[in-house]
Amino acid sequence: MAEPPRRRPGRPRDTSIDERALVATRELLVERGFEATTIHAVAGHSGVHASAIYRRWGSRIELIEEATFPGLSPLSVQPTGDLRSDLRRFVRAYVAAFDAPAARAAAAGLLAHHQTASRQRPPEFYLRVSARPQFQDILHAAPPGSIDPAVDPDDVFDMLLGAILTRTLLSTVTARRRPLDRTVEMIMRLLQPTASPTPSPSPSEPGSQPA
Repeated sequence: MAEPPRRRPGRPRDTSIDERALVATRELLVERGFEATTIHAVAGHSGVHASAIYRRWGSRIELIEEATFPGLSPLSVQPTGDLRSDLRRFVRAYVAAFDAPAARAAAAGLLAHHQTASRQRPPEFYLRVSARPQFQDILHAAPPGSIDPAVDPDDVFDMLLGAILTRTLLSTVTARRRPLDRTVEMIMRLLQPTASPTPSPSPSEPGSQPA
């Protein structure tokens, strides 16, 4: 029986198209705002055909999210095993991502969208834009015994995300600009094992004498 003909591989994906679309999205967010940053506006601004953009991103929301929150640079948060130092670099990189002009322009619109969105994002897309996996990599690289096994890393990351959102997006409301190291210390305290209380010595029985 003859073997079926092998399928010829398709052309490799042109990553320059992705980059042009992402750059154009960031520029439009800053120049025209969230509502004006549509697929067709990005196509016109970047010179990339709208159909090519739709093949890469299922919606303008996915395009905007990847343009503004593309995950953190692996080099900037590569774990070293020094938990405090790794967390410090991670927090600084995460704050910088939220503090970028395009991210600030998109944040309110994205938050409003996800309040009413009924369709969940594909898991693979979530992994592209989330820094949660990199946070977990740092915890996995920490020395044994430095993290309380009863602590849920996702809970700690959620608290960190809330602190960073407050710092970057609500700073004019809260008027709190504390050093980032305070945030790092807060995360360290959440992660550290709880010290077991030292048992108090039992009182000597009446009339007994110490040996």
